[in-house]
Amino acid sequence: MPSHPHLATSEWTLDYPPFFAWFEYALSHVAKYFDQEMLNVHNLNYSSSRTLLFQRFSVIFTDALFVYAVYECCKCIEGKKAGKELTEKPKFILSVLLLWNFGLLIVDHIHFQYNGFLSGLMLLSIARLFQKRHMEGAFLFAVLLHFKHIYLYVAPAYGIYLLRSYCFTANKPDGSIRWNSFSFVRLISLGLIVFLVSALSLGPFLALNQLPQVFSRLFPFKRGLCHAYWAPNFWALYSALDKVLSVIGLELKLLDPNKVPKASMTSGLVQQFQHTVLPSVTPLATLICTLIAILPSIFCLWFKPQGPRGFLRCLILCALSSFMFGWHVHEKAILLAVLPMSLLSVGKAGDASIFLILTTTGHYSLFPLLFTAPELPIKILLMLLFTIYSISSLKTLFRKEKPLFNWMETFYLLGLGPLEVFCEFVFPFTSWKLKYPFIPLLLTSVYCAVGITYAWFRLYVSVLSDPPVGKTKKQ
Repeated sequence: MPSHPHLATSEWTLDYPPFFAWFEYALSHVAKYFDQEMLNVHNLNYSSSRTLLFQRFSVIFTDALFVYAVYECCKCIEGKKAGKELTEKPKFILSVLLLWNFGLLIVDHIHFQYNGFLSGLMLLSIARLFQKRHMEGAFLFAVLLHFKHIYLYVAPAYGIYLLRSYCFTANKPDGSIRWNSFSFVRLISLGLIVFLVSALSLGPFLALNQLPQVFSRLFPFKRGLCHAYWAPNFWALYSALDKVLSVIGLELKLLDPNKVPKASMTSGLVQQFQHTVLPSVTPLATLICTLIAILPSIFCLWFKPQGPRGFLRCLILCALSSFMFGWHVHEKAILLAVLPMSLLSVGKAGDASIFLILTTTGHYSLFPLLFTAPELPIKILLMLLFTIYSISSLKTLFRKEKPLFNWMETFYLLGLGPLEVFCEFVFPFTSWKLKYPFIPLLLTSVYCAVGITYAWFRLYVSVLSDPPVGKTKKQ
């Protein structure tokens, strides 16, 4: 941390881009009419009923952008034939899946954050690309990046799609590029949008020679591979395997107890961590793994163009791949894949199946965010309502096609019930609680990581096997 006294007033790091700071500055002009004391930066851990009221209402108010984005996304979805007529049922289902998304509801309105209007910006930019309003889509995404840089996860999908579908103005009959159709004017226009938005956001820091400080806060690699609660991704499985191997090694006296790290990745500390048996993972290793995981989807988007739906699939795979292999990933990042996947779920039965597995597992992985006793029945009830509606509505929509789940998938999803019972109602009353307090978090993370990995793999197989636009699969 810098030594300047005004930069060390809080234990919480300033890890959002400049536009979000301006957003909070704008909120402060309204907040002062509720409670002036909440604006004192030295007033740490301050709380009052008026502060709480303002925060809740500010989230609800900014969600208006999310509602509008959902409306625009629904206009991009085609109706489904019911006999000779076209029903609007897919649009209605999509609106419910987005507006009443369980994960977004608890993260924003109970855990308290402003993901709603940020997700609204992303969905609105996606809708604009579906509507072939490429410049608007690019502008909205550029603005979004300077509100929250986690959306860099999906930037490759935007970059490749805009280059392929906007800068190249024509394709050959087989779907391949007409190289002589490249428009430098369109490329310069896109570049100008990105440059102007970035200049507005980062320009003042560049002028004051503070960019290094900004980037050190935006990309804090000293925080460690995993968050205090492991996000349910590949590294959770990797770290769990390391723990199992270390326990076995100690029991068989193959490891020296004095050389085993005392700090635990599940201790609640946000820090660097060395694995005991398996090789320790560096930020560079996670970057390489993420790029390798993303490349096939980018390749398909370029060489197997499938229009806006192909872009959407690539975006979801970029989000999921970054979630699976990224450095210090938060569990909430799963919403970057869940929300856009909702758009695919009402189009094909296969996508609906993947969506339900991903959503159910991803949403359950958010349970540890709400850990107090009064919140327990609320989170269980809300998730049950959303999950039951999602499964029943999509089953009805695709009732003429094969079942959405096979026996293995059904067994896995039903296993979330016994897992919740053990973590909330059995484990707290066992003698293990004092010696192994991290077990519920570990079990939740590892179990959900299996489901999310499976959904990621199934979506990848689906994308790689789909033909380009204009071609059909061989029967």
